[in-house]
Amino acid sequence: MPRITGVPTNEANWLIRLVYRFARKRFGAVPEPVTVAAHHPKLLMANGWHELSVQKASKTGSLGELAVYRTAVKLGCSWCVDFGAMLQKHDGLDIDRLKEIDDYATSPKFTELERLALAYADAMTETPITVTDEQVAELERRLGRKALVELTYLIALENSRARFNSAFDITDQGFTSGDACLIPVPSDQVSMTKSNFAV
Repeated sequence: MPRITGVPTNEANWLIRLVYRFARKRFGAVPEPVTVAAHHPKLLMANGWHELSVQKASKTGSLGELAVYRTAVKLGCSWCVDFGAMLQKHDGLDIDRLKEIDDYATSPKFTELERLALAYADAMTETPITVTDEQVAELERRLGRKALVELTYLIALENSRARFNSAFDITDQGFTSGDACLIPVPSDQVSMTKSNFAV
């Protein structure tokens, strides 16, 4: 359970209810970080527009998703790991290899370019950051500046997401297992049925 409970549907304004409906339709459940962020509706909406814009602008595909996933693992954000695996699964990517993400440097399941991107994600996520000139130069040579900027942005964004979730102790929600729909929007009441959360 997070350190602060999310906003229940029955206490949400019409805009938050709309966000919950959109999220439930898209992901099968309302992501818990959304319900927690709903305490500040303007920031929630700003974040939602930002996330949709980043998704639309992103062209690195599986490489970006893999680097984001690695960042989540590195930061220990179980919610991000769960959600990221679900996104990769829905994109038709091989999620079995994610079990070897900690051994990416030697695992044959990852290409040389993926290893470079994953090492870059690790370096960006260290405190303090340990990115080297050589890492940037090699990724620029292989990806070009536009894709390198995108990769860097995606890793930085995941750092933000994971740190938000970790600060509030938001943990995995069952998206990968398909059980996310069993976890309803939070309630102030001890016992409520799923029908109480309908929007």
